[in-house]
Amino acid sequence: MPVIRYRTRDLTRLLPGQVRSMRRMEKVIGRSDDMLIIRGVNVFPTQIEEQVLRCEGLGPHFVVELYRDGRLDALRVLAEARPSHADEEARAAQCKLLASHIQNVIGLGVQVTVREPGQIVRSAGKAVRVVDLRSSPQKTTI
Repeated sequence: MPVIRYRTRDLTRLLPGQVRSMRRMEKVIGRSDDMLIIRGVNVFPTQIEEQVLRCEGLGPHFVVELYRDGRLDALRVLAEARPSHADEEARAAQCKLLASHIQNVIGLGVQVTVREPGQIVRSAGKAVRVVDLRSSPQKTTI
């Protein structure tokens, strides 16, 4: 049965008691909220969404991909262009604009890819905004 650590929102388990007076805790297996910690920066998908919606040439659909860049965690944002900004030059400009917005507001350099309209996968029900591509046992999709 998972335990939520008070105020940190980490998911973990208490190990059975032993001779010690304090119970031990298992490794943290995830979080109860959607916050991501990338290179020491706390990132919420809603922060990314605010920056995507700030760009006039981008639609409201996006996906955040977590991946490993060597030994470090990295973040990639896949966004969708509006039909009026679907040409190659406009998409490249929107990539630079979104990357600079995220860098200035969140303080994290991210890789941004702007795709043509309709290319971001829509999900039935709750939107899948975060895809974890890291090879660690802590794989979560929020």
